Amino acid sequence: MQVPAPLEYERATSAADAIRLLERLGGEARIIAGGHSLLPMMKLRLANPEYLVDINDLHGELGYVRRVGQQVRIGAMTRHRELLESDELHEHFPIFRDAERVIADPPVRNRGTLGGALCQADPAEDLLSVCTTLNASCVIRDSRGDRVVPMEQFYRGPYETAVGQAEMLIEVRLPIRPGGSNAYAKVDLRSGAWAVTAAGAALWLDRHGRIADARVGLAAVGPSTTGIPEISAALRGSEPDAGAFDIAGRIAAESCQPVTDSRGSAAYKRHLAAELTRRTLATARDRILARAEGRA
Repeated sequence: MQVPAPLEYERATSAADAIRLLERLGGEARIIAGGHSLLPMMKLRLANPEYLVDINDLHGELGYVRRVGQQVRIGAMTRHRELLESDELHEHFPIFRDAERVIADPPVRNRGTLGGALCQADPAEDLLSVCTTLNASCVIRDSRGDRVVPMEQFYRGPYETAVGQAEMLIEVRLPIRPGGSNAYAKVDLRSGAWAVTAAGAALWLDRHGRIADARVGLAAVGPSTTGIPEISAALRGSEPDAGAFDIAGRIAAESCQPVTDSRGSAAYKRHLAAELTRRTLATARDRILARAEGRA
């Protein structure tokens, strides 16, 4: 039977209390929220913290989706299920509902959190791709206060983020930009499993109906997912048609670094990166047009 190594357990009563515990316990302490990533790693002895700081009592403080000015702000303890069901979030970022429908299964979605998903920093993580696509920023807190880190700087590589030892991810902020929409698509070996390849796309059109900007975030096809600035540069000013999306798909395939494994060959994953990029950009465009016509 696989069991974690012996450890000590603390239960935080607030974000400030959690940070105090992390400072006191030192580098061998880990935060646990949903636990669906950390606990399996502990059972396999791939992670061996001496202390666990349970933050599940912080849902009342850090579990929310709210609009503030031209941003939607999401607390780090917001559960997957709440992201799936939030109409406020879906109004501006339907990409979240696309992604949450294909993340794991109901027990995981009922317990897992946005903060846990991002801080795990698995290259195949769906919400990492989503937040990169949306040019999100992350609020990180320590005992001295908050700092805001753009997504590209938050994610430092596989299983590594900008969150320091005695720090917590508190909130994710998503900028609301007019004239745009977004979408997510994923290919997996079975429903709810890790992606073979996944893509998120955000598209904005100008008043003439041409592409003002585009961002694409990929998952499971290399150590890093980025906004792929080459796609934005190539598409800006173009008609949002199949020709433009084909160009984006080719750039996405060339930009990723997949490896051959049990999920598929590198060539197959590059093919999926191109195809899913085309599909998500087309879906984002269709959503923009449906909104303009009053159909969404």
